[in-house]
Amino acid sequence: MENQSSAASAWPAVSLAEATRILTASGSRFEMETVEIDGRPTRVWKNVPPHMAALVRLSRTHGERLATIYENERVSYEVQFRAIAALAADLRAHGVEKGDRVAIAMRNLPEWVVGFFAATVLGAIAVPLNAWWTGDELAYGLSDSGAKLLIADEERWARIAPHRDELPALTRVLVSRAVMPLTPPAERLEAVIGAPGEWMALADRDLPETDLAPDDEVSILYTSGTTGNPKGALGTHRNFMTNILSSGFAMARMFVRRGEPLPEPAHKVGLTVIPLFHATALSAGLMSSMAAGNTTIYMRKFEALPAMEIIERERVNSTGGVPTIAWQLLEHPERHRFDLSSLEMMAYGGAPSAPELVRKIAADLKALPANGWGMTETTATVTTHGAEDYLNRPDSAGPPVAVADLRVMDADGERELPIGAIGELWARGPMVVKGYWNKPEATAATFVDGWVRTGDLARLDEEGFCFIVDRAKDMLIRGGENIYSSEVENILYDHPAVTDCAVIGVPHRTLGEEPAAVVHLAPGAEATEAELQAWVRERLAAFKVPVAIRFSPETLPRNANGKIMKRDLKALFEDRVAA
Repeated sequence: MENQSSAASAWPAVSLAEATRILTASGSRFEMETVEIDGRPTRVWKNVPPHMAALVRLSRTHGERLATIYENERVSYEVQFRAIAALAADLRAHGVEKGDRVAIAMRNLPEWVVGFFAATVLGAIAVPLNAWWTGDELAYGLSDSGAKLLIADEERWARIAPHRDELPALTRVLVSRAVMPLTPPAERLEAVIGAPGEWMALADRDLPETDLAPDDEVSILYTSGTTGNPKGALGTHRNFMTNILSSGFAMARMFVRRGEPLPEPAHKVGLTVIPLFHATALSAGLMSSMAAGNTTIYMRKFEALPAMEIIERERVNSTGGVPTIAWQLLEHPERHRFDLSSLEMMAYGGAPSAPELVRKIAADLKALPANGWGMTETTATVTTHGAEDYLNRPDSAGPPVAVADLRVMDADGERELPIGAIGELWARGPMVVKGYWNKPEATAATFVDGWVRTGDLARLDEEGFCFIVDRAKDMLIRGGENIYSSEVENILYDHPAVTDCAVIGVPHRTLGEEPAAVVHLAPGAEATEAELQAWVRERLAAFKVPVAIRFSPETLPRNANGKIMKRDLKALFEDRVAA
């Protein structure tokens, strides 16, 4: 933050376009080239690893530097490589071939990382399953993907086991940290590679040789859809590798915008609280850490007090997830007890964030706030936002990275709208997945000539900054007037007492629907319904003011991807009689 303040008066030193030109110049780390993907010329990063096997071999060069920390377990990159190589060899010996689906269902553990890379270096397609799913939902993911192998922890296998007869394609299950007795096809993962503390004793061997190409299929990541069964987004090696330099580009752009030289690469420690089955943690986080040799700390469950203990003890440089995590750290009554000065960045996404949160991260934690936009279908990162750009445009998701394009289209998808107009956001670039697994109709509806139709309502400004206005399905229409729920939410978030909120539509006999809100207040804070309504009324048109506000004693329910489950909140307004 010292550099930020010293350069503030001269910021920005260069425009976004000039920063991109400087960073992507010929011979630079972020140089781009054009390749054909599915018959379409596409800008890509020139200097990324071509595939997972190359990335894993690169990670071994970090040697004894810690790759993961989980509770008292510490795994170095060398140890992690040995475990990946050993498990990959075992999978191949048991018949796992290129294109086979290998599912992973476990909490964030060192074994999760090993399982994912052991499968993908063989050319198999990894299927990370939502660890929060019920047994029925997990069985759906296994059946839909046709997974022949499952790597799971005991809790997930206990949910899946009753559905075993529904999964004829599943021939082998490796269970980590099992206490209960296992029966075929389940066996202990430790019988194959040992526990993390034993991985150093594994043989020093290379990865099995496999013919891999950048656009080979590598993953099926299930969407967090709120209606019907989730769809499996079919990703490629290139999709994931793109995020390595997209993340680096975003950081570099920050320094160039300040007029500062790029710093030398430095080892960083990150506290990850986002599940690894989420594209943000897996693609935007893990891929970059593997390439850079950073250390990732996993928690069994996020709690503010233990998180602060970890930040102080391990000198954590970055953390985040969703805005509520940032609020919990900022508002915790015991925050003063801990030295959080190592924090350099707090990044989050998945939900609107209040401009006040952006300012408080910078002022109270002396850390750089960071945000961005992406989705499962874009393998995470499309836009990035941080530092002074974020402080100056706290309601934006940032500009796209250099290899990505954005446009705003009309509702029919036929006409591109002018700068400043609100419409559906479309995205294009080497991070966009091939389509949906075994769903040709859904693929045709969502993916159009290399573009993905996001379902987000957005606008772009003259410099290319993206402003997500709402999910198309979350927009309310009150008597013909459009109400963007995120616009109202941002106003509520700006109230000093509000740390979490959601705006939903409640039925109205003549108007169709009206806005209502659910809020969670900061510890010790007070606010009334009338006070919050007046707060919104002073800042927005009267028709956008929530007609009813309910208070939640807890942070609002979210799915594993950080999205507020608005359907679950509608029950709070069943007592309301429509006019």
